[in-house]
Amino acid sequence: MITLSREVYDTLVSHARRGRPEEVCGILAGDRDDDGGDAYVGDTFLTENVADDPRTRYAIDPEEQLAVMETIESQGTEVVGFYHSHPSGPDSPSDTDRSSATWPGYSYVIVSLNGSNPYVGSWRWTGDRFDPEAVVVDDDSPSSAGG
Repeated sequence: MITLSREVYDTLVSHARRGRPEEVCGILAGDRDDDGGDAYVGDTFLTENVADDPRTRYAIDPEEQLAVMETIESQGTEVVGFYHSHPSGPDSPSDTDRSSATWPGYSYVIVSLNGSNPYVGSWRWTGDRFDPEAVVVDDDSPSSAGG
């Protein structure tokens, strides 16, 4: 299960809407329980989509990714996953998402704008496949989403 603070959830949906018709992307920061199962996301870092075709793909520049990861660690939290949008694509990982996933054990959150309301789903990459995980929005926790 992955829990998103309300502010993070709202930031993800807003970023996806503003970036349409291109995919947007970023890195999720927070904490995981001791066994690495459940994660809490209290902060999100918006990154530039440097993919060759940003309408159907996303890519984070490796230097920007490293800099964001160092910032997250310096704040005393950890990277719990990544997110990107599907402006008009499926509500689940695409074949392209599967072929480019590289972080086993991390959550991959997708914001789909394919319907009349946004859909926010999450999948944990096993190294071979995406396993769906429950998404909970925590309306009660303070957060400092930024990035």
